Amino acid sequence: MTLTTSSIYQESKKLLHLAIPLASAQLAQALTGFFDTLMMGRLGASTLAGGGLASITFMTLTSIVGAVVMAVTPLIAKADGAQQKHQVAKITSQGFYLVLILTMAIAMAIANLDRLLLMIGQDPATVILASTYLDIMVWGCFPLLGFMLLRGVISGLSHPRPLMFIVMGGTIFNIVGNYVLAFGQLGFPSLEIAGLAIASVITFWGMFLTLLIYLMLHPRLKTYCLFAQLGKFQLAIFRQLIQLGTPIGIFIALESGLFAVVTYLMGALGTETLAAHQIVLQTIVIIFMIPLGISYATTIRVGQALGKKDLIGIQQAAYLSIVLGLIFNLGMAIAICIFPQLVIGLYLDLNDPANLAVIKLAVPMLTIGVVALILDGMQKIIYGALQGLQDTKIPVFLSIPAFWGIGLTTGYILGFNYGMGGKGLWIGQSLGLAIAALLFLVRLIQIISRLRFKAIAK
Repeated sequence: MTLTTSSIYQESKKLLHLAIPLASAQLAQALTGFFDTLMMGRLGASTLAGGGLASITFMTLTSIVGAVVMAVTPLIAKADGAQQKHQVAKITSQGFYLVLILTMAIAMAIANLDRLLLMIGQDPATVILASTYLDIMVWGCFPLLGFMLLRGVISGLSHPRPLMFIVMGGTIFNIVGNYVLAFGQLGFPSLEIAGLAIASVITFWGMFLTLLIYLMLHPRLKTYCLFAQLGKFQLAIFRQLIQLGTPIGIFIALESGLFAVVTYLMGALGTETLAAHQIVLQTIVIIFMIPLGISYATTIRVGQALGKKDLIGIQQAAYLSIVLGLIFNLGMAIAICIFPQLVIGLYLDLNDPANLAVIKLAVPMLTIGVVALILDGMQKIIYGALQGLQDTKIPVFLSIPAFWGIGLTTGYILGFNYGMGGKGLWIGQSLGLAIAALLFLVRLIQIISRLRFKAIAK
């Protein structure tokens, strides 16, 4: 098989068949946090700061452990590519054991988080608001991780379309629930930030149970008998999940941890800086869901090609996804740079004098943030290709100096030593992401070259 216009076109169709529903599902899911942030802003700058701190903390924790769970995707994609249905069922069953263990780990972390936030210099009033939110959100950890597991399973089987509708439905429910419970509508009391958390927890349970029922009832998916072996703990497969998933989790910890630490440093610079950062971060997070969805599709297509031992398929899936992601990110970056006030106006009243300090800080941060969007999208898509090749350990070692050695250090020096504040921290993040993207691309090219050499040698 050789690279031709026809084969590239066919691969593009298959990639988009996966990427569109996965990206749509990711985007809809991110809108939950977006509308939470909008409503936090309407509840006041202090609520936006405290809720934003809690939101990034919860997102960081669940992203890290959820990444470990998502090791099921490349394993199932490879097994499905090799037509090993029994292996798909075993991987799914062992994934639930992993979800239970990781849920308990998150609960323990959240229980001790308020003391940590105070130790690192966060305002006590902000910590109280953050703790109120997190103490409720902990009850949504199991359904959220369970949904991530089932999402990985159904995606690995190239059947992602239902995710889009389930997540969209959950998002609509969450938005309505946020409004009703936070502001006291339809006879409910005004619970403010606690109401936002309660609505999110109910949404997580609804999405998890809906996807579970779908997997149990769908005619084609029933043939995999996905839950037939839930009562059997199989150490070999569980160990395989841990071995593949732990480096993914560590990588996400390094990446998400960078954003979380930067958020904490923003808090040390003041409530206005933290609120401005939350506006920029939440905007970037929403847009980032599209390249993240493309990254998931890349993992699946590369994993399936690996199972079939199709070198050309691996190359096409990897490189086409990079091009698609770059085109999208550049388009969004240009739009944001042209209309920054419109973006900020979604979160805060631009005519309210009380918000002027936050707005003044947010505009330059947003400009720098779109650069980070382009770079982060590229490194995430390339990393998705590496996951599909089941290469998860080396990227961890590459990301440590990129994210923490260069990114965080540069951001801290610029932000605090050179007085650039939030702008300096965002510049440091962007630099770290750029270095990571370059290193991952070199790694991907090395692996593909190695596979090509092995194929020629045969």
